[in-house]
Amino acid sequence: MTIHDLPDAAGEPGDTSGLSRFAAAIRSRMVGPGGYYNLGNGLGLVTGVTVQIVAVPPGSALSGHAALLDYFVGSIAALSLTLATLVFFWSGEIYCRAWARKPPPDASLNRLGDMLSGVGAIGLGVALFLFGEPVLAATSGFLHALGKFGSAFEDGRPLLGWPANWPNPFRSAVLASRLPAMVSAVVGSGGALQLAWSGASWTLVAAPLTLLVCYLLWAKADLLLLLQEVRAGSALASSSGNRDGA
Repeated sequence: MTIHDLPDAAGEPGDTSGLSRFAAAIRSRMVGPGGYYNLGNGLGLVTGVTVQIVAVPPGSALSGHAALLDYFVGSIAALSLTLATLVFFWSGEIYCRAWARKPPPDASLNRLGDMLSGVGAIGLGVALFLFGEPVLAATSGFLHALGKFGSAFEDGRPLLGWPANWPNPFRSAVLASRLPAMVSAVVGSGGALQLAWSGASWTLVAAPLTLLVCYLLWAKADLLLLLQEVRAGSALASSSGNRDGA
């Protein structure tokens, strides 16, 4: 038996069409912000759940199921974070649909994605505040929400008094809201690495390092939305200039 005799994802020997379709579907979801948002969401969720289960001491009365229950709904903060994550997944899917037929993205779906992301950011801000992280609550939560809601209500119109050739202030606010958390994740990763080299469990490194990767993915998605606004603004300015010149 050769490798070509083995069934592939489509179930037929030597037929790679199923695998190709799967790869094409993944690539199509990464053309816009939704794929990056949900890739970060999924990575953060899987890592958080894994670390929570691994952290249960051997022989502990706390079972894996109980640890998961505590992770998702064990407190008001945990419940807020769980609900925020669900909303973020939903908004990521809406962004995927909005950008499925680019260019340009579907404006109404893009606005819906912004609104949902703003709601999720409020839930995240509440969770971070209850977890004792007021600075991150203000930035990753409420500054993020302000940027998303502002983007939704702005609806592509130039902000009064804002220079047309400057980056969109609301999209820029969302991107800026990532920076404090990224710095915190870098610092946390460095501290965890020192502890791991001293003999502590390497699982300590997983959470902050994964969080940093997640924030980089989310920032990439924010940047795609920001650049789309820049292109739309440039097209609008060019159209206005052409009409004025005529």
